[in-house]
Amino acid sequence: MTGSTGEGRMSVFEYAGGAPAFQALAAALHERCLADPVLNHPFSHEGQHPEHVQRLGTYLAEVFGGPPAYTQTCGSHFGMLDLHARMGADDDLGERFVRCFVLACDDAGLPAEPAFRKALRDYMTWAAGDVMQYSPQDSQVPADVRMPHWTWEGPADNARPTGLR
Repeated sequence: MTGSTGEGRMSVFEYAGGAPAFQALAAALHERCLADPVLNHPFSHEGQHPEHVQRLGTYLAEVFGGPPAYTQTCGSHFGMLDLHARMGADDDLGERFVRCFVLACDDAGLPAEPAFRKALRDYMTWAAGDVMQYSPQDSQVPADVRMPHWTWEGPADNARPTGLR
């Protein structure tokens, strides 16, 4: 993991292998979710964006230090949260999603280095909690939520620490 500690540390995005690694992760995650009996519907329903997998990979890449391609071409973090809000999701949906994500990291061939995998898992645990908090039918996503950015140490200053709820 040369260059991953101290000044000049490479980003999680760079360490993963850049945009191709996050596209592979998004594809593997999508497949894992389709195979899960609870996650299948959110990942296969009518009306899903035809480029959902590509957009997911672009979103994850930006979160972990990649270029701002998601916010420049696909929308905002608010838009992503609002799209997933008010779905009345099963209580264990977030935990199932995190489990699928962890397995998808292997499926995509991402590095197995423990600090790297911890950063990925910690983010997805946080992100699942962030999405799940807006699951109740009366939820309102604050208009000022900003795109989260995640480092080796955890959330950058703009990510509100939450957790699975």
